[in-house]
Amino acid sequence: MKNKKILITGGAGFIGSNLALTLQQKYPDNEYIVIDNFRSGNYNNLLSFSGDVIAEDVSQIDFKKYFSKVDIIFHQAAITDTTITDQKEMLYQNVEGFKNVLQFAIKSKARLIYASSAAIYGQTPPPMKVGQNERPSNNYGFSKLVIDNITRRHFRIYKDNVIVGLRYFNVYGPREQYKKKMASMVWQLYQQMKAGKRPRIFKFGEQKRDQVYIKDVIQANLLALKVKRSAIVNVGSGRATSFNDIVAALNKALGINYKAIYFDNPYDFYQSYTKADLTETKKILHYKSEYSIKIGVQNYFKNEK
Repeated sequence: MKNKKILITGGAGFIGSNLALTLQQKYPDNEYIVIDNFRSGNYNNLLSFSGDVIAEDVSQIDFKKYFSKVDIIFHQAAITDTTITDQKEMLYQNVEGFKNVLQFAIKSKARLIYASSAAIYGQTPPPMKVGQNERPSNNYGFSKLVIDNITRRHFRIYKDNVIVGLRYFNVYGPREQYKKKMASMVWQLYQQMKAGKRPRIFKFGEQKRDQVYIKDVIQANLLALKVKRSAIVNVGSGRATSFNDIVAALNKALGINYKAIYFDNPYDFYQSYTKADLTETKKILHYKSEYSIKIGVQNYFKNEK
């Protein structure tokens, strides 16, 4: 990991900026370039980034204009707002953007590590396993399924190119605030409770999600640098955390004792229970989640009180 040219798409966003800054700190002897259209990214996430930043859309960028080749691509760019109902916009931006990145990676013989999503599983019962019950409930999840299907075909065609898809579950952690309404429930509830308000959650707080801390997600990306073969794997905590558990963890971190206010869930496509099957992730990446919700929340907000 020296003298490499490394590209991070969506690098001004939540996960992309954490990744760019971690790489820069851990492997300083490389050239780093961020591409972001700043739709949901923010320059404040990159104030300590010393690499180049290109303000372009990956679905339209002509990579040849900027690069002859790169060594490694971390593809994080996507529309992640699940409330967007324009199917053409979602599919074009996410799928065509991925195709553009993929073709450049193949021509450059670059290792490609990209963000997939647990939204692919929709409301199927957990534990969620790659290759099984992939039935998305919204067009965002469908766009990610199309991307993973394209990737699977390329596994067979381009055997010399290493492509690793990381199916993120519910990620939370620093630098997510610029996602606004799409920031994690951990962040949303923290904002309510920090402001002295009781947290509002769907009745009766027993919906369970696999909440994975950003440091575990970054660890998975770094481990993907070392794998010898292409794969698509889940990246989660392997634990199902209820909203009530999140409230309890936030109460402890903030030194308060606010009771939740419960209200009806208006969404019929809502994932009520997710949990990652990490069997293949452990086997291929040698990945292990280090952060329970209690430890993750404490780490997240230790300087926020």
